[in-house]
Formats: sequence, C-alpha cells, structure tokens
Amino acid sequence: MKFSDWEPHYTAILEYFGFEREADEAAARLLAELAGGRDDLDLLDSIIRDRAVTVCGNAPCLKEELDLIGGVVLAADAAAEVLADHGIRPDAVFTDLDGATDVFIDLSGQGTVMVVHAHGDNIPLLRHWVPLIPGPLVATTQAAPLAHVHNLGGFSDGDRAVFAADALGAARVQIIGFDLSDPGVDPVKRGKLFWAGKLLRLIGYEV
Repeated sequence: MKFSDWEPHYTAILEYFGFEREADEAAARLLAELAGGRDDLDLLDSIIRDRAVTVCGNAPCLKEELDLIGGVVLAADAAAEVLADHGIRPDAVFTDLDGATDVFIDLSGQGTVMVVHAHGDNIPLLRHWVPLIPGPLVATTQAAPLAHVHNLGGFSDGDRAVFAADALGAARVQIIGFDLSDPGVDPVKRGKLFWAGKLLRLIGYEV
C-alpha cells in the first residue's frame, strides 16, 4: 500500500487514540539511526513472495491452533516465544518490542528476520533492543517512510504482518492466533483490536 493510500487511515488512527504524528516520526528517525543502514527487506520479500504464509497472532488461542501452521511463518510479537517454546522458529517476527525477550535475540541469531516497528511510545525499547539484534532486520514505521524505514501498512503487530505478507506478494495468507473480540483487554487494547479488524477488512481479510 502506498503511503498516500495509507495516510488517511493513519490520520484517523491518530485522531481515535490521541497519538501524535510528531512522536511517531521521531521514533522512526531514531530507529533509522539505530539500524545504521541495515535493511533486509529484500530478504523478507524473497521469503514471502509467491509462498503460502501463516500469520500467528499472540492471542491465547494460538496454542490451540498450532497444528494449522504451514508455509512461511510470521509471528506477531510475543507469539514468537509461544512458537519457539513449541519448537517452531518463525521466519519473521513483527514487533514493536513490547513483548521482546532474549528469545527474540536467539531467534535473530538463527536467521529469523526481525521486523521492528517504531512508534511514539516505544523509544526506550528501541534503544535497548535494536543494538542487540544480530540477524536480519527490517525497520518499519506507521508514519511516512524514510530511507531504510518502511511503511507496508497496518497498525498493530498482527495486522502489520498480514499487510506485509499481502504487500510482498504472498500466494495466500492464513491467520491464526487472533481474537479481535477478546473481552479481557483494557480499553486501549480493545481499540487496537477494533482497528486491526477494520484494517484487515480493508485488504480483504476477515478474522
């Protein structure tokens, strides 16, 4: 999705949550600096293009749906640790780092592509984790893209993974471990789930 097409949705998200574009832009600039020119988008493209993809959300139901996994495996943030605990190494992890643990660093060292997202609330996490990532790295933003910081569409970790798979030409995408009607989440998370569903429907996916 071109940024010109994404921007109206991004503006609506900012207004809905009261987020500041300037903070997102500052985080993207910091991520570009921390990444130091590292950009493995071509590798991610080669992994996904023309392949069947499974996007794994981090809802509790993921553990019950692991037998559905097939093809290229994309994990949304903390789903990566669930997969690793069950002997599954995701091909890529989409994360704003709020679920990051040392398992992410181990997976990176084994070749998992870390797709790290910058937004106004995760600057301390970027500073801590990005320098520790030893393997392939793709930097992303929800604001206007920069050199080596991409915007493939999407807002939260799970829907960004689906947007990326779609943008990079996956043959088909199945989605597991998503629960967009989870009643046990706080109001901000509930809003994020609402937007995840809205954005996924925008590109033709229902969860």
